[in-house]
Amino acid sequence: MLFPYLHKELTEAGCDEAGRGCLAGPVFAAAVILPKDFACEALNDSKQLSEKQRYELRPLIEQAAIAWAVGVVSAGEIDQINILKASFLAMHWAIGQLNVQPEHLLIDGNRFKPYPNIPHTCVVKGDGKYLAIAAASVLAKTYRDDYMLELHKAHPRYGWDRNKGYPTVRHRRALMQYGATVHHRMSFQLLQPQLSFEGFDE
Repeated sequence: MLFPYLHKELTEAGCDEAGRGCLAGPVFAAAVILPKDFACEALNDSKQLSEKQRYELRPLIEQAAIAWAVGVVSAGEIDQINILKASFLAMHWAIGQLNVQPEHLLIDGNRFKPYPNIPHTCVVKGDGKYLAIAAASVLAKTYRDDYMLELHKAHPRYGWDRNKGYPTVRHRRALMQYGATVHHRMSFQLLQPQLSFEGFDE
């Protein structure tokens, strides 16, 4: 059972990101303000949901939300400023696009760069504790997956339709065979020094 809010009297936005651990593609973040009486038993941390469940939940969240927005930081920007700062920046972009100004931010994780003039609370594994963060996790994940599916059409060798840029064995094998694309994060360790493909496909 997820909590509907931390501060009942404040307009709260939940924030989460998707794609931090990927070798390719942008990092996406979402910010969501839900009504205080919002209820949805199916909503949970996006990692605990199936792809089908996430995509079923997305329109429900968007329709019910008081406000929602998505922020994106490219692979090139990630290489310039590092993935942690890029994750914070993506959240800032999302918060800045909300058409309702939140009075408090619920941030998934243990660190955050403060957003100007809005207090925040970091919540470890917050996407499994607060509805607004869980909603943000679903939006960030599905919109990033949509983006990676489009990139897959231009670069099918890397299996991004299945791994979405995460470091699966197939992805690393393609990197060894074909090299990196402009969408890869060159500041990441794209290839492991020792990698056995025996018994693996994805």
